[in-house]
Amino acid sequence: MFSPAPSNKQTIRSKIWTSLLPHALPDSRFNLDFSSFIPDFQGSPLATERLVALPCYKAAQVVFITPDNCLEGLRLHALRAGKKVLVTTYAIRRGFVLLEPDVIERGGGRFEVAAMLDGMEKPEIGRYVSLAELRAEGVKVGLCVTGTGAVSMRGVRFGKGHGFFDLEWGMLRRVGVVEGKTVVVAVVHGCQIVDEAGEGMGLGLGEMRPEEWDTVCDFIVTPERVVEVEGVVKPDCGILWERLEEGMLESIPPLRELRELEMGEL
Repeated sequence: MFSPAPSNKQTIRSKIWTSLLPHALPDSRFNLDFSSFIPDFQGSPLATERLVALPCYKAAQVVFITPDNCLEGLRLHALRAGKKVLVTTYAIRRGFVLLEPDVIERGGGRFEVAAMLDGMEKPEIGRYVSLAELRAEGVKVGLCVTGTGAVSMRGVRFGKGHGFFDLEWGMLRRVGVVEGKTVVVAVVHGCQIVDEAGEGMGLGLGEMRPEEWDTVCDFIVTPERVVEVEGVVKPDCGILWERLEEGMLESIPPLRELRELEMGEL
């Protein structure tokens, strides 16, 4: 989201990506280039089982789920459970897509197709929604779920380095679709969790604090366990326009829309 990224975060990413290689599943486009996508991994169905057992998931009627490979099974489970699923397109380039189980069924679509990134944008499956439409329709997300490159035990995420999830949170927070109390969950392989001492990395993560725009996670879910993070405070700064990476405003339509809404004072 913001440039430049702290150098120690990039060091963490590089080391985690090396650890993840034996467990990751290749992407059809990017193979194992983790700088381009968040991979699925061996055991991700077990992580999904742990997540869907959480009370915050059961209570949510609308779930925001990022377009990460490891979350395809979760998107499918949510649709089968009758939940609406809000997703962003890859790199947010075509904005947000709303998946509504009743609409998909009436149109003869299949949930298995809707859960896939190549399927969710088909006309009979998903509906593109603007920020203004989300606000006007009163959409309230009860739970946000994201994959990530790495995550600390304090719930601080280190993704591909662009900060797309922080952008998504900032936009949705600004128009009232999420609130400060909205629960955020990270789904990762166990090797993607970094302890506070930076075990095996020579990194003093205990000294690292979230930036003001970092959307810290309330829960970290792996195939083996669920970690609850205490004392989480979510960002309420919206989008820090002056800190955007070059070209983001031009390539991400919802950012341009939000800028216009803010100029009109929402």
